[in-house]
This record gives sequence, structure tokens and C-alpha cells, in this order.
Amino acid sequence: MPELETTISLQQVGRLAFGAGVMDQVAHDLARAGLTSVCIVTTPPTRGHAERLALDIRREGGRVVIWDDCLQEPARRDLDNVLAIARHAGVDAVIGLGGGSAMDLAKLVAALLDGTQDIEEISGVDRLKGRSAWLACIPTTAGTGSEVSPIAIVLDEDALLKKGVVSPHLVPDAAYVDPLLMLSMPPAVTASTGLDALTHCIEAFANRYAHPMIDTLAIEGIRLIAASLLDAVRDGEDLDARTAMARGSLYGGLCLGPVNTAAVHALAYPLGGEFHIAHGISNALLLPHVLAFNLPAATERYALVAEALGCDPAGSREAVARRGLDRVRRLSEDCGIPLKLSLHGVTRDSIPRMADGAMTVTRLLERNVREVHREDAIRIYEEAY
Repeated sequence: MPELETTISLQQVGRLAFGAGVMDQVAHDLARAGLTSVCIVTTPPTRGHAERLALDIRREGGRVVIWDDCLQEPARRDLDNVLAIARHAGVDAVIGLGGGSAMDLAKLVAALLDGTQDIEEISGVDRLKGRSAWLACIPTTAGTGSEVSPIAIVLDEDALLKKGVVSPHLVPDAAYVDPLLMLSMPPAVTASTGLDALTHCIEAFANRYAHPMIDTLAIEGIRLIAASLLDAVRDGEDLDARTAMARGSLYGGLCLGPVNTAAVHALAYPLGGEFHIAHGISNALLLPHVLAFNLPAATERYALVAEALGCDPAGSREAVARRGLDRVRRLSEDCGIPLKLSLHGVTRDSIPRMADGAMTVTRLLERNVREVHREDAIRIYEEAY
């Protein structure tokens, strides 16, 4: 698999704090930076964490408004609602606390707060001109890696398709990855988000833009997630497993800016856009089928993925790679995810329409190790059905 680039650019958060209890640093860091008015973007399940953080910020003399009205993956109407609240409050800082939905919304709020651009102007790659508000992200799931990525995803309700905003200005000023916040994550959410993180790492490693610097993060992320996901699903209080999953997710997030994902994510977007299937589940449903499609184009890469997943390295490289595909399927099934689109409300007559939508996600498809045509997308959906 040839590498298309020999150079790479990494855009890093200004401050990255990792470990149990690091959320306790946030209020002090805000005060030290002279920030006085904060909008915390969160969701109902993580409102309690947001309230605790708000109390800390108020003790440091800051003002806080909390918005937690996002019940599913973020849509345009959610962005409009929270933007109006943040502007009315006159905030100078935005914090995303929660899963990818909360963090992505917070990133877009911080980017659009000053009103110089709107979401239509910035959708796509490198169309955001700047960001005036300070931005921090605090993940409560081990999945999206959004706390360190230059990407935010929002649902376009009219097109029934998720759209991405990619810009170095979306990389947060600070990220606080605290595994203690993940202990209460339900098993189903642990499984879904963990498989999302695994997909990030696999797609970044087997990618036309793969780079040795990112390979190191991706392979270690695969190893950590494969070894700890089931433990975290079965015992949410297992702090060692939660910490390993947080690291694996973080590594996946660090892969997204310089390399990004590929066809699994592109084909998953219509599942979330039209059928509102959770992003991690969408990836899990398609991952083994896309990898099987890709395998002839990157056999050695997928053999290395299989070894990181814990598979026996004996035999031909193709045989090892195929063990990896089986391991991915088993991991999803052991997490309790039925691996058929039909069991998640997808209708067969939607497949051509989903293929049309997926083919518009060229920023990801161009990175896939094997070229994907519309008829390939249809066949992959059919095999997953």
C-alpha cells in the first residue's frame, strides 16, 4: 500500500490532561486564563458532571450557562438553539462535556459564536476562518476522540446525511480526559463508542494517507481497545479497563486530523442520517464488510491489525488478516450488537439511496485503500443487510 505523503502536520490541543480526577483542574485553568463566562454544552445523562463543573467555576468567580438539550446526534436545530443561548449569555469560553455529540456541538458553537460565518459557509475542509472563543472538551465516553480532533459532525436534516466541518481552528485549546467520568457509562454506550474508537484506529492505519507517526498511535489504540473493551462493557466500574479505553479513544482521535478515516465512516453516515442509528453501531455494522472488501488492497496492513487485535500470527499474511476480520465480528457480537442492518430498522429499498449519500463523502472515500464505486457501496450494504 503506497503512502501518498512523506510529510505530515499535527495540530495539537494547547493543553492535554489525562488521568483520574483531571476534571478538577478545569475551573482553575479557566480563572488563570482570565475567562469569566462559560457555556457548558452537555447532554441529559451527563448533566450531573456539568453541574459539578459549573459549581467549581462559580467558586472561582465565573459565570456559567449549561445547555443539555441534545438527545441524539447533533442536528442543525440543536446548533442554532445553543448558539442563541451562548450569544445571549455573552460567553467567552465554551466547554463540551459528554460524548461526541456534546463535544462536536461545543466546537461549532465556539467557531460560530462571533457571527462572522454560518454553518453552511464552514461545512467541508478548511473553510473556517478562525475562532474567537476559548474551547475545551471533556469526554465522558471512550469513542469519538473529538476532544483532540479538528473535526465536528452535524446532521443536515434536509439531506438526511451527516456533514463534517474540518479545520485546525476546531482543535480545542484544552482537553481533559478523565476516566472517572466514564465509570457510569451504560454497557450499550460503552460498546458502541468503543467500537467507534476501534474503527478510527483501524481506518487510520489501513489508509492511503497512512504515516509512520500515526501508525504508532493507531496500532497501540487497536491493541488497547481489543484488550479492554469487553472488560469495560461487563464491568463499568473497572477503572483499569476504563483508563485503557480512554487512552485508545484518545489515540484514535489523534489519528483523525493528519490521516482521518475512510469508507467505513463514509458508508456509516447515511445510517445515522436517515435511520438515526448510533454512530458507533453504524461503524460496527459495516466494519467487517468494508475490511473484507479492502483486504486485497492492503493485506499486510490488515495482518498487522489482526496481530494488534490479538490474533494468531501463524500462516500466510492473508490468513492472519482474515482472522482479524473474524475477531472484529466476534468482538461486536460479544458486546451484544446484532450485526445485520435489517435488525436496526434499515429497509432494503433504502440501500441505493444510502449508496448515493455515501458517495458524496469524498473527503473520506478518497482515503480508502481500495477505490469504492456506487455498485461497491450497494454490495457492501447488501452483505451487511
